[in-house]
Amino acid sequence: MQYQKKYRSPLGEMLLAANDRGLVGIWFRGAEHFGRGLEPGSREGEHPFLLEAERWLDCYFSGREPEFQPPVHWQGTPFQQTVWLSLIHISEPTRLGMI
Repeated sequence: MQYQKKYRSPLGEMLLAANDRGLVGIWFRGAEHFGRGLEPGSREGEHPFLLEAERWLDCYFSGREPEFQPPVHWQGTPFQQTVWLSLIHISEPTRLGMI
């Protein structure tokens, strides 16, 4: 089951989606692939992962660096998963202050 919630950011309305394993998508309203991957019948409303994502976004948009990471449930093709894993490895040194 997927859950979704609207989030009003300084850059425009966003849609957050999660399942019981983590976030599965974040989109800006009007984006080309808006809602891509959402399951039919997703529930609107509160879910702990959506609340954590909101808290992260609130922190980020206030100009502070969030000190936590909401759980993410990476879903995609094997190629997409390889790219995401590579991006995580690239960002780790930056986040740890090594670059």
